[in-house]
Amino acid sequence: MNRLSKTVLLLAVVLTAGYVTLAPALADDDGEARKAKILANLKLAYPQLEQLNPTMGEIKPSGFGGLDEGSFTMPGRGTQKFLVSSDDTKLYLIGDPIDVSKSAEEIAAELAKRAEAEAKKAAEMRKQLDEAISGGTVPVRGNPDASVTIVEFSDFQCPYCARGTQTMDQLLEKYPEDVKLVFKHFPLSFHPWAKPAAIAAHCAGLQKPEAFWTLHDNYFAKQKEITPQNVIEKTKEFLAGTGIDMEAWSECAENKESEAYKAAAAVVDGDMALGQKLGVSGTPGFFVNGEFVNGAQPLSAFEPLIAKAKQAGS
Repeated sequence: MNRLSKTVLLLAVVLTAGYVTLAPALADDDGEARKAKILANLKLAYPQLEQLNPTMGEIKPSGFGGLDEGSFTMPGRGTQKFLVSSDDTKLYLIGDPIDVSKSAEEIAAELAKRAEAEAKKAAEMRKQLDEAISGGTVPVRGNPDASVTIVEFSDFQCPYCARGTQTMDQLLEKYPEDVKLVFKHFPLSFHPWAKPAAIAAHCAGLQKPEAFWTLHDNYFAKQKEITPQNVIEKTKEFLAGTGIDMEAWSECAENKESEAYKAAAAVVDGDMALGQKLGVSGTPGFFVNGEFVNGAQPLSAFEPLIAKAKQAGS
């Protein structure tokens, strides 16, 4: 997750509750002057707002004693509501009201309905993933006959993916018979050596699956050593000793005019298209028997899904 995404996420969490202490009310009670003052105080309390270019909406009586209601809008990020004291000394950030009128029976029925919908969605995603990995050469680690399949969409240049692959290693060590890992390429456009590395790794895997994993492990372990300029030379270093035909690999990984290169690039693009179709927008992204796990999550985020998948298969 990049810095701006973290900022927006932090802001979203902060803005769900709490209050801002405002400067004393201005003598000028003009509506626009009041809105400008409130917005300036909000930016003082939350400097992140300066980047998001918020604009103030109308401020009007809320119906609650001594409080007015208003909102500000962040382009592309939605609208945040607030309550502000009539003397402009306190501002409370609020979310949309939650319906708390449901009975225990209605809550149980709603939860069952959601669970059914989630199971249906996971089954459909698993079907699409199974179709995508059933043919051709796909990189697989773990027990090929395992009941739990984790499909990982990843980017070799992404630092969060490097963290995610450590979690995958832990899972494969802890569940050697129950889990298999399938790797799918998702090189992001702002990572300049990620796609050349993906193509190079695919080309190596066409000859020997273990050669793909050799590159996989080295790319993640040595991300800081690799640049767009040296990625191919570094890849050749990593492949030394794998026993693959380097001339054939080079034709596939380096010669952009060759049919082998075009085919490899098409596989990488196809992986990305599949991920996007399934809702992957960043890396890493994982599907545990069709259930989505977003980002570099710890072992504890995967284990309940593994247990659920094992139970469903028993």
